[in-house]
Amino acid sequence: MTPPFATGIQNVLASLGALFNPIVPRRWRVGVPVVPVVRLSGVIGFSTPLRPGLTLAGTANLLDKAFKMRGAKAVALVINSPGGSAAQSHLIHARIRSLAAEKKLPVIAFVEDVAASGGYMIACAADEIVCDPSSIVGSIGVVGASFGFDEAIKKLGIQRRVYTAGEHKVMLDPFQPEKPEEVARLLAIQQQIHGNFIDLVKASRGSRLTGPEKTLFSGEYWLASTALGYGLIDRMGEVRSVLRERYGEDVLMPLVATARGLFGRLFPATDNPDLAIRSGVADEVVSAIEARALWARFGL
Repeated sequence: MTPPFATGIQNVLASLGALFNPIVPRRWRVGVPVVPVVRLSGVIGFSTPLRPGLTLAGTANLLDKAFKMRGAKAVALVINSPGGSAAQSHLIHARIRSLAAEKKLPVIAFVEDVAASGGYMIACAADEIVCDPSSIVGSIGVVGASFGFDEAIKKLGIQRRVYTAGEHKVMLDPFQPEKPEEVARLLAIQQQIHGNFIDLVKASRGSRLTGPEKTLFSGEYWLASTALGYGLIDRMGEVRSVLRERYGEDVLMPLVATARGLFGRLFPATDNPDLAIRSGVADEVVSAIEARALWARFGL
């Protein structure tokens, strides 16, 4: 039972809040609903000093800030990712679900261009998934790709010399002929990861999934209207209009972002500018090519 003096203090504070609300900035007004927005954009796990990708290490602080924000009614995730690392996708998903349970806040995911593969796995951390009509969703599968250079180095007269301790220490070396048993081992691992992905989607979407499993989990992707029919998403819309519809015209939607000065913007992933400048140009080029290839799969 609340003591009378405590009730009196609460009433006084409420009266003062109502009195000063019209003259204070909207973000400080009493009773104004707040839905912090976290933007999760980019390839997942592809990270170099000058090209940081989406990882748990890079997003954990932003997620913590969003879920701890005073007066939060929900947390909005704005997702734009073609996928990437299965492990990092799952780690980010798990952190979102853990914070949502801890703070007892609903999570709404808003898809921009694409939430595919690992991007869709992260979207499944939300209680509701909202897409633009032109959004691409799905690709619930696992992919691995490489090149074979063994014939090329043979023509150039180059010998590949590899020394290992452990029978399977080197697998699928692109400079050696492909071995069927190594391909089979890789495919078995991919099947396990795919199975985990399928279980996660089923647990997240539950009875909302209406499409045939053979289609849903084939690795195919769709426009939002088809995804809606399959139960992979919940509705069409975009962050501003949906949050205003749900929480009122006065809802505050602060963007939770990492604070950076000029130095941080120039060298976002390292405290050593010399390292950032000299760190493998080749790594940066390869990372850019791989990221570009992932986006290109979806015509982006």
